[in-house]
Amino acid sequence: MRILLVEDEENIRTVVKLNLEMEDYEVVSTDNGRDAIQKFKGQHFDLLILDVMLPEINGFQICEQVRLTNMEIPIIFLTAKDTPADRVAGLKKGADDYLTKPFNLEELLLRVQKLLKRSAKTTETGPELYSFGDNEINFLTYEAKCQKGTINLTKKEALLLKLLIDRKNEVVSRQQILQSVWGYDVYPSTRTIDNFILSFRKYFEEDQSSPVFFQSVRGVGYKFVS
Repeated sequence: MRILLVEDEENIRTVVKLNLEMEDYEVVSTDNGRDAIQKFKGQHFDLLILDVMLPEINGFQICEQVRLTNMEIPIIFLTAKDTPADRVAGLKKGADDYLTKPFNLEELLLRVQKLLKRSAKTTETGPELYSFGDNEINFLTYEAKCQKGTINLTKKEALLLKLLIDRKNEVVSRQQILQSVWGYDVYPSTRTIDNFILSFRKYFEEDQSSPVFFQSVRGVGYKFVS
């Protein structure tokens, strides 16, 4: 089993990595959020351990970006942010577990073991479908059934749809959309996002001039309502 450990405190990173390796896990570690995203995109991992307060890109942002493309991989937050609000925020971003510092190493190892066992037992039960109104989206095949019939979504369209749906009834800013869908290195024009939303309205809305599902929030961004 391969684990990505993202922790900017060198002492903690070294101790956790050593103990995980003593349990026969292969551990790839980094102290930087941007580097963590690149490693995740380029390699296979079975579990992520994330600190929250990281240079450049924080753990919450990493988790949110990972969940756009992978809902199965277990994610544990290991962090000094220990308020109930922090814990709730981490779990809402898609984490499976949340352990605060200072922590017990044996407890961390047990939680890792438990999550990996649960993940190994999970079998694919079918495509990841989401329905709203008379529309249905398959996030595995990038197919969508709508009033125009069956259409093939681009990867960017599917990622943007998933971000909005995951944040249902919440306003998502244009900056958040750019960071989560297009990444942290290349930013297209915000007009690109507007064009994507216009396409979604064309696909999924009965009346494009009076959208029900994909709503604009002037000066901020967009909101998916269902």
